Amino acid sequence: MTDMTAPLLARIADALERLAPPPPAAPDFGAARLFRHEPASGAFVPAADYPLPLDVLIGIERQKARFVENLRRFAEGLPCNHVLLWGVRGTGKSSVTKAAFVTLADTYPALKLIEVDRDEVAALPPLFDLLRARSERFVVLCDDLSFEDGAAAAKALKSALEGGVSGPPDNVLFVATSNRRHLMPRDHVEQKGAIAAAENAEEEMSVSDRFGLWIGFPPMDQDTYLGAIRSYAERFGLVVEDLDRRALQWSQLRGARSGRVAWQFVRDLAGELGVKLPG
Repeated sequence: MTDMTAPLLARIADALERLAPPPPAAPDFGAARLFRHEPASGAFVPAADYPLPLDVLIGIERQKARFVENLRRFAEGLPCNHVLLWGVRGTGKSSVTKAAFVTLADTYPALKLIEVDRDEVAALPPLFDLLRARSERFVVLCDDLSFEDGAAAAKALKSALEGGVSGPPDNVLFVATSNRRHLMPRDHVEQKGAIAAAENAEEEMSVSDRFGLWIGFPPMDQDTYLGAIRSYAERFGLVVEDLDRRALQWSQLRGARSGRVAWQFVRDLAGELGVKLPG
């Protein structure tokens, strides 16, 4: 290296450092308890606490109890399992997760919840690596998870849950909700050849095996649906003479009975009666 080369290389190095983006700032998890992760920017966007208390969710007492017990073990650093909440839409899978989290976060302030988009599954391994070094305990929620992109997304999630040679982070609990127990898209067979579809199906189904706790949310029968309506009406002082008839008419117009449909009816009734509700 000549005497003239060294200054030139130094100037080039300085220019490259100025062009390089600054390292991302350390996330501030003291700003909130719930966050939304944006992989493109690496940002953790604070979100407001979930407004509905856990006891407002009616008709899923067994599911609530099982989820809360597993979450409590995680918060206390005890052995627990990643959770797959599966079942028909509108039965309270996501609501149970957020309401239970807010309830326990009052007792365990180190708990944080990070929601990730189902289309960003590939970003989970680096996210888990980042969270591993933190002192907080993170519930990472992916709502309505399925593998529309096939085996590649399934492999990314398996990598995150298994954690490579260092193992999965013990301060991360992954929770996924899905309408399908095995997370597979319904049309994966039609889109691929039979052999490719079978191989992808095996890859995708093997991901569901990484969830140690499966909690099913079946459809609501009529008695449970009406029981939820009556409970909401009593709790919030919604008094009408033909409550059951109107609730059934509402479900017939929606073509379904579920916790979501019950809550939507109650919101409509509360609006008619001029009663304010949480959330």
